[in-house]
Amino acid sequence: MGKARNPRHGSMQFWHRKRAKRAYPKIRAYANSNEKNILGFAGYKVGMTHLLIKSTRPNAMTAGESIFRPITVIECPPLKVAAIKFYKRTAYGLKTVNQTLSKKLDKNLKRKMLIPKKENNQKEPESYDELRLVVYTQPSLTGIGKKKPEIFETAIGGTKEEQLAYAKEKLGKEIIATEILKPGQLIDAHAVTKGKGLQGVIKRFGVSLKSHKSEKKKRATGNLGPWNQSAMWRVAQPGQMGYHTRTDYNKIIIKISDKPDEINPKSGFNHYGIVKNSYVLIKGSIPGPAKRLIRLNYAIRPHKRKHSETFETEYINIQK
Repeated sequence: MGKARNPRHGSMQFWHRKRAKRAYPKIRAYANSNEKNILGFAGYKVGMTHLLIKSTRPNAMTAGESIFRPITVIECPPLKVAAIKFYKRTAYGLKTVNQTLSKKLDKNLKRKMLIPKKENNQKEPESYDELRLVVYTQPSLTGIGKKKPEIFETAIGGTKEEQLAYAKEKLGKEIIATEILKPGQLIDAHAVTKGKGLQGVIKRFGVSLKSHKSEKKKRATGNLGPWNQSAMWRVAQPGQMGYHTRTDYNKIIIKISDKPDEINPKSGFNHYGIVKNSYVLIKGSIPGPAKRLIRLNYAIRPHKRKHSETFETEYINIQK
């Protein structure tokens, strides 16, 4: 049997493969929604397990049978609103006009940003094009051994008047996951993948090993040309692998609950511990290691499914 030869593997769509700037992603586009709430949530990845659900599709071959589904568990402690940010559209993108800071901020937020000692007279701008909520996480409510929160912006659905009314209502208050996410909903999971450091071309691109009789190197690409000529970017070369910002589109929420005892094993999840807050079960895998922040946003390009899926959970595998 002949030996399979592979010049390279992997998509060239993601280029260049550099390290992410931070451990949680920045989102530049949001779905259009008429709902008067924020267009997504965030939580910490716990790990994976599996469950059995009852097939509810009437015309499927598996109708009425139990189906195996791998799932990812994400713990979602409440988010807190730190500020309202107002933007103007310009030829160079969105430009900040003003922001209204909350008077009630957690002491742990000092670990992330400078909090003004005096209250400024903050007024809403007379004209603005967009507004966003600046929210921060509360990792101290979880068991991951972390106090420093993550801060990020999120968009709001509805008209401009509804957005402003919602932002004023939630300023300085908590937002719970069950207010935003629902079972059966399609979401996009934004995350930073697990970092693997500097890797060679064999592991990074799947290039086949050279012959054992080749001179000097076996775990390398062939001749890259004269010394003074730089190689093309398409040529597989060693470099950073992992710790990239990636998006998984159209993931399905199987279950969301505020009863963590239903999912917790006695000894806790491996590399994570005990889930103490609301949790979300998502079908399939999600990028990133345990304890990493995952942003779950409304699906920006939802898949048109022939059947709306509903899930009747029969059994959840709990690690012992």
